[in-house]
Amino acid sequence: MTELVGIVLVSHSPELAAGLRSLLGQIGSAAVPVAVAGGTDDSRIGTSYARIAAAVKDADRGAGVLVLPDLGSSVLTARAVLEDHPREGVVIADAPFVEGAVAAAVTAAAGADLTAVLTAATEARHVSKL
Repeated sequence: MTELVGIVLVSHSPELAAGLRSLLGQIGSAAVPVAVAGGTDDSRIGTSYARIAAAVKDADRGAGVLVLPDLGSSVLTARAVLEDHPREGVVIADAPFVEGAVAAAVTAAAGADLTAVLTAATEARHVSKL
């Protein structure tokens, strides 16, 4: 089986990140490696450099990793991790957190490459709900 693109969910809230990972698994994307980096090192609201770095390693199965932060400092911290520890095939997505994650996971589950997964995530911002 071909390795799938991994996804890292970076959120200020451990519960939000874990809940979104659970949703992705329930929509048929359980084969996609999804790692979470939610909250601070002591599980408070915030972001953790160490948790993001560990999640990137955990999600990487060789096909690339899409890092999807929720907002504010999660974006800044994720960017710092990727700048300090550059890895080929790891990209950060400027995409809506939930919709982008769903689009990325469905696309990754279909076996798409990292570029297609990134495109799906970023294009999710244009999908109308009504």
